Amino acid sequence: MESLPIVVPLRLGYKVALVDADIGLRNLDLLLGLENRVLYTAIDILDGECRLDQALIRDKRWKNLSLLSISRNRQRYNITRKHMEQLVESIQSLGYQFVLIDCPAGIDVGFINAISPAKEALIVTTPEITSIRDADRVAGLLEANNIYNTKLLVNRVRPDMIQKNDMMSVRDVQEMLGIPLLGAIPEDQQVIISTNRGEPLVLQKKLSLSGIAFENAARRLIGKQDYFIDLNTPYKGVFQKLGEMFTSS
Repeated sequence: MESLPIVVPLRLGYKVALVDADIGLRNLDLLLGLENRVLYTAIDILDGECRLDQALIRDKRWKNLSLLSISRNRQRYNITRKHMEQLVESIQSLGYQFVLIDCPAGIDVGFINAISPAKEALIVTTPEITSIRDADRVAGLLEANNIYNTKLLVNRVRPDMIQKNDMMSVRDVQEMLGIPLLGAIPEDQQVIISTNRGEPLVLQKKLSLSGIAFENAARRLIGKQDYFIDLNTPYKGVFQKLGEMFTSS
């Protein structure tokens, strides 16, 4: 999902900070190809060992995108809700228009602390019953913590399996959860390739269908348009519609 925050600054011109809130198990630096540049973390900020601007890693490829890791993989610390709120407020004071928090897996105290500064949430799920159940529990926790503005992103969609009734459709998933749909991302082997290379999918010269779907979701995230990609549309038609979309905006 690292492609979504990249689209916002790269294509749409906003200043974005990405916070990896998975204490001890960070991986966004790997996905973005920034693993060798993590010198300081949020824990170092809280311990007074560095400033916020030193811990924020500005990507050399996209000047409007920065990454803050909460901790190093072997670094342990009890990050509280107050800590998270202070960090996000400090990031915003530096002029960042979007602060995207990648929450840890599970629904324990780490997740609750990570969502404490959030004003809205994006729930990512797949068309599998176990994933949908987890998404429903997360949606309930968000609401219990007064986060009502939530959107749904359905990942790893297989149109061929949907047509054979071997996979739930995006509409089925959305109706089961009752959450407004932000977008659907098709299954794509290029995602695996780009992840292993530390080169996000949306940077490819020739975008795949999933790359277009990510861009589409990012535009809806900031209210640019409400156009949904038809995953069954031939590539030629998709690129034609994408061109019309950018021309008309």
